[in-house]
Amino acid sequence: MQILRSIPSAATHPIALTIGNFDGVHLGHQAMLAKLRAAAAARGLPACVMTFEPHPREFFAPDKAPVRLTSLREKLELLAQHGVERTHVLRFNFALAQVTAQDFIERILVRGLGVRWLQVGDDFRFGARRAGDLNMLKANAARHGYAVEAMATVELDGERVSSTAVRDALAAGDMVKAGRLLGQPYRISGRVVRGDQLGRKLGFPTANVRMKHNRPPLTGIFAVEFRRGDGASVQGVASLGVRPTVKAQGAAPVLEVYLFDFKEEIYGESVSVDFLHKFRDEAKYVDLETLKQQIARDVADARDFFARRVAPAA
Repeated sequence: MQILRSIPSAATHPIALTIGNFDGVHLGHQAMLAKLRAAAAARGLPACVMTFEPHPREFFAPDKAPVRLTSLREKLELLAQHGVERTHVLRFNFALAQVTAQDFIERILVRGLGVRWLQVGDDFRFGARRAGDLNMLKANAARHGYAVEAMATVELDGERVSSTAVRDALAAGDMVKAGRLLGQPYRISGRVVRGDQLGRKLGFPTANVRMKHNRPPLTGIFAVEFRRGDGASVQGVASLGVRPTVKAQGAAPVLEVYLFDFKEEIYGESVSVDFLHKFRDEAKYVDLETLKQQIARDVADARDFFARRVAPAA
């Protein structure tokens, strides 16, 4: 997939385009991308996405912005997996926020990108003061030679599929619901780095995964599947949080994974962690021995979870 971070002054060829933040690339987003691919193929156009970095709400009100489900890199990887040929990542800054809705249509969509087919959510707003909407896009369509379609709401079990619904499920520790909304287990990717070796000293050496998430959407102790770059997976138990027993208040969150029956050195590898089940929240223990005993119980619980997961039905 091609990734562009600017808008050309003039398009070299027409495109089919979908616009959105695509945080998490959940089932609703996937429906949009499927419709994009079909429309692009029918018209002989490349399937393209426009997204924004940072999220507009992070720009306008960083303290009130929702936590991200995916880092930019994770989002781009998911878009590529769903058949997007080109993604335009627009930097959301003061200049972009001041672009009028009409200028966004004429200069960016029509002249810069050559949009011939456009899809947006039915509640999509754009331009300075959010003045532009679906009706405005439709009103300009014939004059500028593009077709525009709205993507209707996607529901699962009577609930609207949204990034907010995924965040709520993760915050509640409902990994099953989050996975159903996403179409796969919730996943965090990163590189394995050296930690402070505390797990090794306690008898439970961990792989420390450097995350791009300063505020992950979930914390606690989880049964996970750890996936390496070659596709091989290893079962394990993960701790995601600030480690209150050994770190001072305000410490950055850390993702540590104890891998079952695994002895290889994997420092520097890019990996991903699938979160399958939450056992408990983080807790602060009186000493390291008490923490060690709790880790042993967590490991036993995770092994039991995986044993029950693959056990044949009676």
